Amino acid sequence: MPVPAPNLYPPFNIVRLSHVTYRVTDLAASRAFYVDTLGLQVTEENDSEIHLRAMEERGHHCIVLEQAGTADVGVLGFKLFDEPDLDKAEAFFRARGLPAEWVERPHMGRTLRTRDPWGIPLEFYVKMDRLPPIHQQYKLYRGVKPLRIDHFNMFSADVDASVAFYNDMGFRVTEYTEDAETGRVWAAWMHRKGGVHDVAFTNGLGPRLHHTAFWVPTPLNIIDLLDLMATTGYVANIERGPGRHGISNAFFLYVRDPDGHRIEIYCSDYQTVDPDLEAIRWDLKDPQRQTLWGAPAPRSWFEEGSLFEGAAPQDSALKAQPIIAP
Repeated sequence: MPVPAPNLYPPFNIVRLSHVTYRVTDLAASRAFYVDTLGLQVTEENDSEIHLRAMEERGHHCIVLEQAGTADVGVLGFKLFDEPDLDKAEAFFRARGLPAEWVERPHMGRTLRTRDPWGIPLEFYVKMDRLPPIHQQYKLYRGVKPLRIDHFNMFSADVDASVAFYNDMGFRVTEYTEDAETGRVWAAWMHRKGGVHDVAFTNGLGPRLHHTAFWVPTPLNIIDLLDLMATTGYVANIERGPGRHGISNAFFLYVRDPDGHRIEIYCSDYQTVDPDLEAIRWDLKDPQRQTLWGAPAPRSWFEEGSLFEGAAPQDSALKAQPIIAP
C-alpha cells in the first residue's frame, strides 16, 4: 500500500513535537540517569516531579519525570503555531469521535488533551514558559550533551492506518519500510519540523512508545556516553549501537532508563523542508535498512516498549519480520 500524498494544508498547524511525560517508579534513580548521566538540565523539581530541558531548548521542559507506582507514558506533547490552531485541533478530534478536553498544565498556556484512535494520549499547546538561553553556558554541558528533543517512535498494530491519521494532521512521510509480500507499510517516518521525523511508527503490539530521541552535536558525544555508562554502573542499560541507520542516515545509540523506557541518542539526519520531497522506500528484508553497516537489531528492539497510560495494546495482523540478531 503506497504512503499517502502529503497533506500540505492540514486543518491545524503543528510546529513540532515538544515533550513527553514518563511515569517512573524511582524518581531519584531516574534523576541520576537523565540528569547526571545523559546531561539534561533540571528546570524545576519537587518530591513527585522533575522537569527537564535540553541545552538548546528555550521552553520550560521536554521531559517530565513523574513518580508513579507503575512505569508507563503519561502523554506526548506537540506545539501548535497559534491560538486559533487549538480550537481547530479540538474540532478535528471531536469530528472523529475522539476525546477533547481543556486541561491545566504547569508552565503551559491553554492545553488540549486528547487521544488518537488507538489510545495514544496527546496534548497540544501554543505557549510554554520561556527560559533564558543556556546553549552557550558550556560549563553546564555534561553526559552526552543533549541539544534538543528530536522525535517519538511508536509501536502500531496498523502502521498504514496510523500513517493515514497523522497525515491528516499534516505529518509528511520521509521514509518508509514496505513488506514486499503484502504491499503493506511496516514502518514509517513522518515530520513537521523539517528533519526526518517528529513521529515514527513501527509494526508490532501497539500502541506503545518505542523510544524518545535526543539530538546531540556529534557521534563522538555518543562514544563519550558509552564510556561514561560503562564505568558508572549502566553497562546493562546499553541496548543497541552505536551505529549508522540506513533509514534517516542518523548515527545512533539506544539506551534504557532504570524503568526500561528506551531513549535514542541521535545525530546526522538530513533536511526535509521541501514540500514536494519524495518519500524513500525500503524493503523490509534489506539488511541496510536497520543499520547501514548491515548489523541487525536485537530482538528486544522489536518486542519491548513502554505502555501508554490508559491505552490497551493490540496485536498487529501483519506478521512480517525484518532480520533480527540471534
